[in-house]
Amino acid sequence: MIDWRESRTWRNVHVGLKSLMLHKLRSFLTVLGVVFGVASVIAMLSVGEGAGAQAMEQIRQLGAQNIIIDSIKPLGDEQSGNSAGRLLDYGIRYNDAKRIEETFDTIRRMVPVKTLRQDGRLRTREMELRLVGTTHEWFELVQRPILAGRVLSAEDIRRAANPVVLTEHGARRLLAGANTIGEVLRIGGHHYEVIGIIQSADEEAGGRTPDAQVDAYIPIETARHRYGDISVRIQAGSREIERVELHQLIIQLNRIEDVEPTAAGLQAMFERVASQTDYQIRVPLALLRQAEATRRTFNIVLGSIAGISLLVGGIGIMNIMLASVTERTREIGIRRAIGARRRQIVGQFLVETTALATIGGMIGLAFGIAIPRLITMFTDMPTIITPWSLVLALGISMGIGIVFGIYPAIRAARLDPIAALRHE
Repeated sequence: MIDWRESRTWRNVHVGLKSLMLHKLRSFLTVLGVVFGVASVIAMLSVGEGAGAQAMEQIRQLGAQNIIIDSIKPLGDEQSGNSAGRLLDYGIRYNDAKRIEETFDTIRRMVPVKTLRQDGRLRTREMELRLVGTTHEWFELVQRPILAGRVLSAEDIRRAANPVVLTEHGARRLLAGANTIGEVLRIGGHHYEVIGIIQSADEEAGGRTPDAQVDAYIPIETARHRYGDISVRIQAGSREIERVELHQLIIQLNRIEDVEPTAAGLQAMFERVASQTDYQIRVPLALLRQAEATRRTFNIVLGSIAGISLLVGGIGIMNIMLASVTERTREIGIRRAIGARRRQIVGQFLVETTALATIGGMIGLAFGIAIPRLITMFTDMPTIITPWSLVLALGISMGIGIVFGIYPAIRAARLDPIAALRHE
């Protein structure tokens, strides 16, 4: 049986590591370049992956099979204002919703939404709420965890009763120190009984999701009867009077394949019947595809930037090994004179460069895993470390060690033994 410790490979490894240990500080500084390169690759990819995943999750919450139609104030009226007090009539009509339902057989269900800004009051506490009139199906399309009580039911909608469901953010402000379920709030001059509390929307969603942090949900018929379609806002000495029947429609389709054709059909319908551009059609599926493409590009850019650090580390390895070849010219000549072959010299130097790159890569992995966690801990920025990023960073570092070690190794092996022995 052959002792592995007597094999040629093991001897090359032993000699290579011994040579590195003779110059500890130089080897350490060379390893640092690889460490920072590997750590930066992992950290930057994890930041990019976390940011991309967060954006895509916000889009997924809208539903890949959904289409969202928003009422928007016409651009000309936004710029000119409404200081004269004239009535500005825009947005989605009840007839539009009825026409959509009758025209498209690809629709599974459609949820109307009416929103108003109203002050909510409980004894001495008061805050402005976004009052959302909708149906019980809203909570099936915009899923939020129920923290207490229940959400609106079909019976609530049928009776046009006065229940209200609050988001956690609003509940903490208004119901602090009070009973939660069963408490009676005064919202916009009317009383509502709190029947449930749901988790608030993500503050960083930036308006992409249909809900907001301070929503209060009531049946849509209650909103229509109590508040009507006309709203008056007095601000900075001007008065704005607006008439909006529906602020939003959330349409869920039967199949994901129906999303884009139906969106095109809706666009054509509104262009035909609308006298002004007072609507916006959002297709989460298209946004999701765009976000995925953006994330891939973002990861490639970040990975390329971080890869430059690894390249610099590889150049450092090659520089050190070239200097080592010059310093050890006489040693190489002696080994060649006593029978060492060129491939043995090449093997020895490749072992040294691979060892430097591997040790640096392993330490870099530890730093690369720690840095994203510290980023998340101190900045609340989401980071995701993927297994492929660890394998990629370590593989590139080892590959760079071999690639940048080949030239010094070949140069050492090609030294003339006689000239090397005479080298001082």
